[in-house]
Amino acid sequence: MTILEAIKARHSVRKYSDKPLEAPAAEALNAEILKCNAESGLNIQLVLEEPKAFASGMWKYGQFSGVRNYLVMAGPKGKEAEEKVGYYGERLVLLAQTLGLSSCWVGLTYKKIPGAFTLREGDTVHCVIALGYGITPGVQHPLKPVDNFYECEGTAPQWFLDGMQAALLAPTAINQQKFRFILREGGIVEARTLFSMAGYTNIDLGIVKYHFETGAGRDNFRWA
Repeated sequence: MTILEAIKARHSVRKYSDKPLEAPAAEALNAEILKCNAESGLNIQLVLEEPKAFASGMWKYGQFSGVRNYLVMAGPKGKEAEEKVGYYGERLVLLAQTLGLSSCWVGLTYKKIPGAFTLREGDTVHCVIALGYGITPGVQHPLKPVDNFYECEGTAPQWFLDGMQAALLAPTAINQQKFRFILREGGIVEARTLFSMAGYTNIDLGIVKYHFETGAGRDNFRWA
């Protein structure tokens, strides 16, 4: 499965079997986490066989069950770090999909378990990502017209439209999709957040930008 195929196949899943992550999948994820942390300065960690984070309190609101494995998306505070959390977190989510794993971004409905992970001075936990073998593959969220999410002068080239189609398949907090892309001359693309009462727009933007890059082809454009 390619990453583009993973984008199309992957949906949020909240109910998991108790099957432990197979060793090759865990090893592949940890290897990619090392690369992501080195590139981004984040402190992403994979927590395995830890059921307490989703065993009480707010997990009921999120309707999670069987979550025993998750990515802790930790790093510095601030908008730049939040966007990196989204970008590199989705990179790991889509790798997980190619490895046969399901996933779900989780902002609030979990509990931080002491000793399950470590933080550096100045780090914060921005969110976590549930991982495992889903009971079901999940369902596709409703898609709005692509024209609602971008602007450009003249006719948009096919690579840009391909990127936008991939962006529309990106998970965002409560499916809010508070983003907009602007195509400028010379293949320069600007991605913006829009106002949201729910928050998480910077993380969402990072997720969406990774999807756009995958669909558009990184060699076809430059970020503004």
